[in-house]
Formats: sequence, structure tokens, C-alpha cells
Amino acid sequence: MVTPITDVLDDLRTEYARIDALLASLTNEQWETESMAPGWSVNDTVLHLAMTEEAVALTIASADPMWTTRDVPLDDFVDQSVRDHAAPAPQVFERWRAATASSLAALEQADPDQSVTWAAAPLKPRTLATTRLAEHWAHALDIVEPLRLDFPDTDRLRHIAWLGHATLPYAFALDDLEPNEVFCTLTAPSGAVFTFGPADAASTVSGDIGAFCRVGARRVAGADSGLATSGPHADAALRVLRNYAA
Repeated sequence: MVTPITDVLDDLRTEYARIDALLASLTNEQWETESMAPGWSVNDTVLHLAMTEEAVALTIASADPMWTTRDVPLDDFVDQSVRDHAAPAPQVFERWRAATASSLAALEQADPDQSVTWAAAPLKPRTLATTRLAEHWAHALDIVEPLRLDFPDTDRLRHIAWLGHATLPYAFALDDLEPNEVFCTLTAPSGAVFTFGPADAASTVSGDIGAFCRVGARRVAGADSGLATSGPHADAALRVLRNYAA
């Protein structure tokens, strides 16, 4: 069924397939290697991804994800959930595969105009699907970097860049700053150029789309990203930029 979010779902499916091939190539020792996610092994990281994908299908089915009734901070709840559901790598891998399939199926059938419950605020299916792409990409980096495995950037990062830019007002507010318009000109691996925001904005950010997404994933600081900034609010935008809601 063709829906207004088909483009995001196609790219999400492709990213899942790339990560599936990556995980299938890992040895038992690599599964137990410490990832770049603090305190988590590769196994823990994949388990976390599986659990969040299960939450996608649950919330679209009009049920509350487990974290909506938590009585502790979200990060603490998520970490404890990973500890509580620890399992051998083959079981975690199969759980992740089943969860991503269920998540995709749920997103394909969801009403694109109906918001669903999520961690910080209700999200429409397009945005929720984009958060799944963003989180999988970021945690894939956490997996491949300590293992020194190749994981090249792709033009699919345009969705993640859109998410980071679209949530800048939220990110500014979290830092007790007034929201300000920022125009971004970002170059993808193919050479395609993607722009976000009003072209007449007083503040601009330009450069590599992968660098922009890494800043938003908190994998690199804006000052170390190589991105060019101008105007009164561009540096602040990179400081608060995030590809997630927490």
C-alpha cells in the first residue's frame, strides 16, 4: 500500500537490511565487545534496538509503550530494561529481526495523519519512522567503530538531517534558548545537496551531511565537525542539535 511515508519506509527497510548483514557477519567475540554506547556491549545495543522496535508496533496498536508508565528517568529505565532482558547473541539477533519486521509492518499500516505515543511527545508515523532510522544509524556507528568495520554514509542521512533540523525549536527550548531559524545546506555522499529551513535565515550551517547527523547524534561536537557556521545562532544550533527526543 502506497502511503505518504513510503520514501522513509523504503529507506528504513534498506538500512535494516544493511544492519542485518553487518550483525550476521559478527563473531561471538564481537557480539560481546564493548560498544561505543557507554556501558553496553554490542549485544546490549542490539537488544535495546529490538526493544524499541517492539515499542513501535505496540504504540501503533494503540497500546502504551512500556516507558510511558516509568517512575525513573528514561535513560535509567532503558538501561535497566536491557539488563533485565539479557540473552545470548543468537536470541537477541532473532528478537531484533522479528521486531524490525513488526515495526515496519505497523508503520506501513498506520494512519499517516494520526499521532502515536512516544518517549517525549506524540509523533506522527513519518517522524517515528525517521527516529528509527536515526537511532539505528547512530547505534550502528557505536557497533562498528570499536570493531573497525566499514559502515559508509549514504544519502539516507537526508531523513536524519531533516529530523535534526525539524526538532531544533525543541532542542533550543531544552537549553532554555529562544528558537531561532537556521538555514542548512548539506552535501550527501552522492554529491546531492539538501537544504533545510528558510534561505533568508540570518544563521546558516553548511557542509557534510554525515557530520551534521553525527553532531545531532552526539557522536561529535559541533566545533569538531568541520561544518561551517555563520550568523548569530548557528553555533548554538549545533550545540543543541539532536536527532532524538529526550
